[in-house]
Amino acid sequence: MISNRLSQALSKQITSEFTASQQYLGIAVYFAQQSLDGWADFFYRQSEEEREHGLKIVRFLVDVEADFELEPLGKATPQFTSPVEAVRAALSWERQVTGQFHEMAEMALAEKDYTTFQFLQWYLDEQVEEEATMQKLIDLIESGVNLFLAEGNLPS
Repeated sequence: MISNRLSQALSKQITSEFTASQQYLGIAVYFAQQSLDGWADFFYRQSEEEREHGLKIVRFLVDVEADFELEPLGKATPQFTSPVEAVRAALSWERQVTGQFHEMAEMALAEKDYTTFQFLQWYLDEQVEEEATMQKLIDLIESGVNLFLAEGNLPS
């Protein structure tokens, strides 16, 4: 059975994942308001993916019969000063989430909760991909390429 401490950490992570979904939605709106529809679609998909990540944790906690709460979500903004600022914000958020998953993995190992540790491995792998993708987008924007033309180079 999962400890209360680890259950609470995962419960907070649900909030982080759903808030990340909101944040990506804000970035999508930012790009959509500039008629950069391909960029907007990419971030709409990111928003959906973060929601799925949160739901995966919900299902895990239900399956292991943990007690947990669903907390209110943080707000998100579609206001950024530039496309690179929007994507840098996403990279910063992803790095923060990576740290949160590292802490939970350390907690699971310390408690010898190998089931939860194994569950968290998927997220740790996912975070490598998320951070790399955001860095590649920053590199693309900073290359000076026309963002309308760059839409064909966005990850699918």
